[in-house]
Amino acid sequence: MKVVSFFAGAGGLDLGFEQAGFKVVWANEYDKDIWATYEKNHPKTKLDKRSIVNIESAEVPECDGIIGGPPCQSWSEAGALRGINDNRGRLFYDFIRILEDKQPKFFLAENVSGMLLPRHEQALENIKSMFSNAGLGYKLSFKLLNASDFGVPQDRKRVFFIGIREDLGFKFKFPTPQIKKKDLWYAISDLRNTELPALPNNRTNGKNCKVLNHEFMIGGYSSMFMSRNRVRAWDEQSYTIQAGGRHAPLHPQAPKMKFIEQNKREFVKGSEELYRRLTVRECARIQTFPDDFEFIYTHIAAGYKMIGNAVPVDLAKHLAISIKSQIKKREKSIRSNLKKSRIKETVV
Repeated sequence: MKVVSFFAGAGGLDLGFEQAGFKVVWANEYDKDIWATYEKNHPKTKLDKRSIVNIESAEVPECDGIIGGPPCQSWSEAGALRGINDNRGRLFYDFIRILEDKQPKFFLAENVSGMLLPRHEQALENIKSMFSNAGLGYKLSFKLLNASDFGVPQDRKRVFFIGIREDLGFKFKFPTPQIKKKDLWYAISDLRNTELPALPNNRTNGKNCKVLNHEFMIGGYSSMFMSRNRVRAWDEQSYTIQAGGRHAPLHPQAPKMKFIEQNKREFVKGSEELYRRLTVRECARIQTFPDDFEFIYTHIAAGYKMIGNAVPVDLAKHLAISIKSQIKKREKSIRSNLKKSRIKETVV
């Protein structure tokens, strides 16, 4: 089955679908800082580097599915129905425009968990309506998922919207969470004592890394960062990997930060040298990118950003396998019923 990807980023979602047996034939990403990374790791996918607002539907290849997720701000603007003239809102509307014109068998769109807050209730209803009313219409399923329930060693909650074209006659059912969770020891313990700090001004030290991208951001920690504990133990899942390197979780080799007062913690005295941010590679491992997936950047912040904005590969794979299985099962049923109908007509 063929899919196209919008707002592809480094391609975590795309890679998960590829591992599930889909062919990502075309992808769209506007951020020039990501292009080299995407093309390096997805050599068989054609990358369109324009903004989605400048892409005509006819230029998008025919496909069985459309995957991706407009940036958070565009969901908010579109959900508030502020109109297509708002630049951020346009990204969402153009995603809908292309979905409506192409009419693939399914789509998958992702958003942050904040979409489910009470203050966004009306926006959520508007978005659900727009997805359901696109063209022929889609049977929409949406759910808040925690990546840690699907083999990802990270506490990461995101909302997924999955639509199945109405003529297929079924509604997508989300896969059952796994019972056994993976922890930080499983994910990154073998990388201990091989990391390197970034060069001054947080430029990459990559040429000297024995492990690809195994370098961490240097520099101080803000009062906001120090407002709560940022250390998870080896036998726990990681905190959410964010797009900002300065907010990367701390390595589990360090003791948990000491509580001083509300919104104030500090590093344990005598153990200060143990506190460092997770490296780019450690964050990639926690996001379940394979070790040969190379992140290309000059400043290390760009590496953290690409990883933090990605859908964890293993979560994407679980969803992709489930989508593929349910569509194939339904299509087999349709063919079987059609065959029976023809046999019946022949007999009559």
